[in-house]
Amino acid sequence: MQTILGASGQIAMELARELKHGYTSDLRLVSRNPRKVNKTDALVSADLLDARQTAEAVKGSRVVYFTAGLPPDTALWEAQFPTMLKNAIEASRAAGASFAYFDNTYMYPQDDRLQTEDTPFAPVGRKGKVRAAMTSMVLEEMARGDIPVVIGRAPEFYGPGKTQSFTNALVIDKLKAGKTPRVPVRDDTLRTLIWTPDASRALAALGNTADAFGQTWHLPTCDDRPTYKQFVGMASEAFGVDASYSVIGKWTLRAAGLFSRQVREIRELLPRYEQDNLFDSSKFKRRFPEFKVTTYREGLGLIRRESMGK
Repeated sequence: MQTILGASGQIAMELARELKHGYTSDLRLVSRNPRKVNKTDALVSADLLDARQTAEAVKGSRVVYFTAGLPPDTALWEAQFPTMLKNAIEASRAAGASFAYFDNTYMYPQDDRLQTEDTPFAPVGRKGKVRAAMTSMVLEEMARGDIPVVIGRAPEFYGPGKTQSFTNALVIDKLKAGKTPRVPVRDDTLRTLIWTPDASRALAALGNTADAFGQTWHLPTCDDRPTYKQFVGMASEAFGVDASYSVIGKWTLRAAGLFSRQVREIRELLPRYEQDNLFDSSKFKRRFPEFKVTTYREGLGLIRRESMGK
């Protein structure tokens, strides 16, 4: 039995598809209101804030994946995320299950240094501190050695379905709606984006590879890193429209935060858009040389076909 905790998000749904396709039909999907991704999925309704419910949901599992997400609300993150993760780890330990943690880069320095698995944490803002504390909790469990633990870390997403990211919201969703894309802060810095199905496929590979445990892995991205100008150009080409866009300046976004709680919640991430974002996934590619990374043009073409119902 392989179990996905927080099974309602895009990463979890793609993970369930990949696990069923390549590894096992014995899947359990856990969330407050789980829905089947595959016909054979077992569903368990549980609140990860409740230790007893989490332990019951994990019983009998061989591998547990933590992919839970929360809305971009700082107070909610601080109040709930660490508890959810603690309950998940303790439940996995009690079940004797391997633990695979889906991580992000919020805790990394927001500068242009090359990000590797050894990059030191230097969180900016309250959300970054929450994610740093959570990853440290997982690393402590890894060091404890009671159960196998692996971390798969991803940079900013772009992708199909309900993928949530700056890039989807400001570029892809605008194109879907026939509107002009908008670019945050600058259009000339290099971006590293991961195609969400690739992130899920890679996490499934890590969770089913014994020698991957006990380590942190950067999930695989394209070697080329487009600027937003280049990315909008590729996206516009995929959608068959002119490559026009506008840049939302940092100060405009900060001012908008006076009136929009949603904008306030993302302001701590703005410095990363002023710098090149250089996320290195060469370690994963060396270990899994057969893994095919989706190119930006391939991904954007798939999004366009999905938007047309094809």
